[in-house]
Amino acid sequence: MKILVTGGAGFIGSHVVRRFVNTYPNYQIVNLDKLTYAGNLANLKDIEDKPNYSFVKGDIVDAAFIDNLFAEEQFDAVIHLAAESHVDRSITSPLDFVMTNVVGTVNLLNAARKHWAGKYAENRFYHVSTDEVYGTLGETGMFTEETAYDPHSPYSASKASSDHFVRAYQDTYGINTVISNCSNNYGSYHFPEKLIPLALNNIKNNKPVPVYGKGENIRDWLWVEDHARAIDVIFHNAKSGQTYNIGGHNEWKNIDLIRLLCKLMDQKLGREEGTSEKLITFVTDRAGHDLRYAIDSSKLQRELGWAPSLQFEEGLAKTVDWYLANEEWLDDVTSGNYQSYYEEQYDHR
Repeated sequence: MKILVTGGAGFIGSHVVRRFVNTYPNYQIVNLDKLTYAGNLANLKDIEDKPNYSFVKGDIVDAAFIDNLFAEEQFDAVIHLAAESHVDRSITSPLDFVMTNVVGTVNLLNAARKHWAGKYAENRFYHVSTDEVYGTLGETGMFTEETAYDPHSPYSASKASSDHFVRAYQDTYGINTVISNCSNNYGSYHFPEKLIPLALNNIKNNKPVPVYGKGENIRDWLWVEDHARAIDVIFHNAKSGQTYNIGGHNEWKNIDLIRLLCKLMDQKLGREEGTSEKLITFVTDRAGHDLRYAIDSSKLQRELGWAPSLQFEEGLAKTVDWYLANEEWLDDVTSGNYQSYYEEQYDHR
């Protein structure tokens, strides 16, 4: 089987690529990534020379490029993770999110429709989405696969639109699709604009740790390797046309999460307890900031046997240990040095 993984140099994508390359040596995994600020080939140094792995630099917004790539490679399946994903950036530049998340997804669907014609049942288009398409929750309740879409940011609106296009292409053309909607991920190789790696890096460097509003927003956190395992299970076992929610059953208020992170960092760095907590700085809340997300992943557990392997405290401790053991990676991405890695590794090939 030859699988195209889009966005495979990003945070979640690199964990998916690594899992598939290492678990399925008979599969050919082609990693397509534009290598924007969040795409980093250093995330995959440990597998870059494996015989069943290859990298292609390209943009899913370029329809002709995508069509040619499908013609040349004759993919059997697509796992589509490439996306603009940072809510703050979507508020500043919403059109970038429309182009990548909506137009890019439709370009991939059009290529699949064209090149898989007559054998749709044999091929699979797996679209990886987010729980943010469902909007926000009050103090109770959870998102299920039947929850109505109610996106509140340009980012979540663009992802909701791409979900709709995937389902429409299944219903209209018969393409074999599956979709998963996942809660917030954390773990290694996470670009430090998101909450946990940003806070961790700032604590390490004694910089202010920004927290929106009063830190009352609640998120369900999932270890990224558990997400990659869920994608593996869904890709191989889900029936065509199904949607699965993936959650960690770990709801935390942002302020409580940051305080736990401060406590862990004080322990790991040998600081007096309470030192890092003094860095917490409350900032003006984000526009359209959803109060609470919570995922009901019982369908995935019931039908396909997946469950998260780690509780948040254990996973966060593992994450802190990884970042402290990989300070060079963190320093490189915060300085921008990682952007030269592509030229160093691939320009001569």
